[in-house]
Amino acid sequence: MAITSYPGVYIQELDSGVRVINGVSMSITAFVGRARRGPVDSPTTVNNFGEFSRRFGDLWDEAPMGYAVAQFFDNGGSEALIVRVHNPSAPNAEDLAEAIVPAAGGTPLRLAAAAPGNWGRQLRAVVPPPPAAAAAFHLTLQEVSATNPKQVVTEERFLNLTLVQGDPRFVTDVLAAQSRLVRVKQSPLDRPMVTQAPIAFTGGADGKPITADQVSAPGLRDGRQGLYALEESDLFNLLCIPPFTPGTDPGLATWDAAARYCQDRRAILLVDPPEAWVDPAAVPAAVSTLVTRSPNAALYFPRIRAADSLRENRLASFVPCGAVAGVIARTDAVRGVWKAPAGQDATLNGVPELTVRLTDEQHGKLNPEGVNCLRTFPVPGRVVWGARTTMGADQLASQWAYLPVRRLALYIEESLYRGTQWVVFEPNDEPLWSQIRLNVGAFMSGLFRRGAFQGTTPAQAYFVRCGRTVNPQEDIDRGIVNIIVGFAPVKPAEFVVISIQQIRPGV
Repeated sequence: MAITSYPGVYIQELDSGVRVINGVSMSITAFVGRARRGPVDSPTTVNNFGEFSRRFGDLWDEAPMGYAVAQFFDNGGSEALIVRVHNPSAPNAEDLAEAIVPAAGGTPLRLAAAAPGNWGRQLRAVVPPPPAAAAAFHLTLQEVSATNPKQVVTEERFLNLTLVQGDPRFVTDVLAAQSRLVRVKQSPLDRPMVTQAPIAFTGGADGKPITADQVSAPGLRDGRQGLYALEESDLFNLLCIPPFTPGTDPGLATWDAAARYCQDRRAILLVDPPEAWVDPAAVPAAVSTLVTRSPNAALYFPRIRAADSLRENRLASFVPCGAVAGVIARTDAVRGVWKAPAGQDATLNGVPELTVRLTDEQHGKLNPEGVNCLRTFPVPGRVVWGARTTMGADQLASQWAYLPVRRLALYIEESLYRGTQWVVFEPNDEPLWSQIRLNVGAFMSGLFRRGAFQGTTPAQAYFVRCGRTVNPQEDIDRGIVNIIVGFAPVKPAEFVVISIQQIRPGV
């Protein structure tokens, strides 16, 4: 601030150097699987099951993903990221329902459903009378009920559309940007003719059951397809891959690919037990055939039994990933990511039974193998009763044995990664290092006050180092700034030992 020539008091505002690091969400759950409708290979956020039904169709007995999503929201989940995977009915088939709208010049306006599936057969196109003395036209798109074609459930109206490329109302661009129902497959040269009755869409197919080739094949990552469509998402924390069909579980290749991808994205994979796992004694030996052990994967056993609304609410067997993800989200909201998502509070809502009722002895053989058990107890009912990663086998002695410890580390990593972006291209010297220590230290202090770490003082709970001792001149010359953060996590009280002694009065 320049001092002027007259005497007086001058005020100058200085930068405090404080940049708040906000903790990221840790319960955004991604679901990858088959659905009746909706965008393919495009992550879509839904915040309740009603929104899922509108975007991807209701429950479908050929697609277990819908049930998993419903159980996620029933158990406390609040944000899901849906990736619809589609397997064409034939090579190079689009499986899109289409409609042909006649035009004055002979070349028709060809419309196609926005996504593949039989749902497109419920679409209708209407061209009402156009504006007087104008080259533009109006277009109404309808989706009718599958059981009552006279009932319109969704309607979209587009006014003053044109056939001129580059025009703000060019029909192809407007439908691509604003319509959830239809896309233009071929644009005519002349204005479409007014329709006397709605034009029905024909064709469309739900495709074949999906396989690992559409979900986790190595070549899919380059095209951001299947599981790797999540590259389009900014953040997800939990990953669920329900069975491809009611009788087809993801295999070792899919689980391993998903676990590796979760390590890249700082997320946790929830691994489901195969339907054939009904004998608890055989589970420990079968774990290695299901998934390669990873600090970013957690296995839950057994499957759950819940009411199936498509079968008169009779109980059916379902994978537990959706319900468990909901319990994790609920625990995060109430207690924090450092609290183990297990215990009497980790009840499974809408789950009256489990496929296997484990005894304490059976549980005692599964827990040391890193298998999280679902148990039934008299008062709380069905609960999650384990909080280990697949690295939680006793013989591995991994630092990431416990799920809350691993998730807390991922939470800190992701939050600091996003909260220190401002450091890039700043002068790499002591003023920068002191700002880093201040900002990161404030973030870690907030976690300490909320009970995320062990210790009674900050010095016992965590440390933040960024200075000359960790930033030698050779690193500075290469443009590297080193920040070392350490923390003492709170580990779950997995085994509570109570010693009882009988005494004689007066002794």
